[in-house]
Amino acid sequence: MTPVPQPEPVQLISPPYHFQPPTKLIHSQSDINHFRDSPTFKNYLGFIVSLSESIRGHKLSDPCHTSPVINSIVSILQTLTQFVEDIPPLQQSSRYGNLAYRDWHERMTESSDSFMLQFLPEEMNSATVELTPYFTDSFGNSSRIDYGTGHETNFAAWLYCLARLGVIKEEDYHAVVARVFVKYMELMRKLQLVYSLEPAGSHGVWGLDDYHFLPYIFGASQLVDHKYMKPKSIHNEDILENFSDEYMYLQCIQFIRKVKKGPFAEHSPMLDDISGVPNWKKVNSGLLKMYKVEVMEKVPIMQHFLFGSIIKW
Repeated sequence: MTPVPQPEPVQLISPPYHFQPPTKLIHSQSDINHFRDSPTFKNYLGFIVSLSESIRGHKLSDPCHTSPVINSIVSILQTLTQFVEDIPPLQQSSRYGNLAYRDWHERMTESSDSFMLQFLPEEMNSATVELTPYFTDSFGNSSRIDYGTGHETNFAAWLYCLARLGVIKEEDYHAVVARVFVKYMELMRKLQLVYSLEPAGSHGVWGLDDYHFLPYIFGASQLVDHKYMKPKSIHNEDILENFSDEYMYLQCIQFIRKVKKGPFAEHSPMLDDISGVPNWKKVNSGLLKMYKVEVMEKVPIMQHFLFGSIIKW
């Protein structure tokens, strides 16, 4: 039996800093094994579990502590959403879609260093050399015009880097999920729909989702011990209609129903199977184990992951 990953306090790094451009170091299964057995792997995964626990039992609209850093990151994601809306509708058509997405991606990349400087303390300004590559890899690939769980993991890794630097603190975690990650998902769905991004490394119908994994973990945690909603509630149209704004898991299901045609059990058999699990606590712990094995321990996904002085090899 695979043990359920547990929350861990993020290990802070302290000066003197030696920031460096992060590089790809995973090329084979033996590299994955080395990474899996490292303190870095355990601490990053512990951070994901801590984020999951911070949102447990909370609706997205519940009040939470929002620091200036959180507000700044949300504002950056809003700016990137605006970049999409700035492109004339004609250029968003399928004929120009690839070109338009490359333009969007280039604009995002060119702005990234200045985005980081909006919230980094002055003594950490040189960290942009390390932080920016995680950030720019979070929004899909402009050559392949695709997006998947590897890109999503880069966004989580970027947040983890900010936590290791002490820029994001533990009291921010609730807002990291309910404000930052929600805004990131909103942007990614817009990019997926407007630019028809291909799923990167999708397992087809045998995967959890073509593009995402983390919102299911966070979303299941939100619903733990909910009085009325059970995993089987995803099949109830009224519940999806009325509560998807408040619960990430339901939001994901509703998005799939919007973009996929045909019986749910046929196009999303794994999510259909999960709906038969008796409670959300089991769904949450099962998804955490699955994330570790199906995302963090898979060469095709993690071969793009970056290592530097903040996320050490």
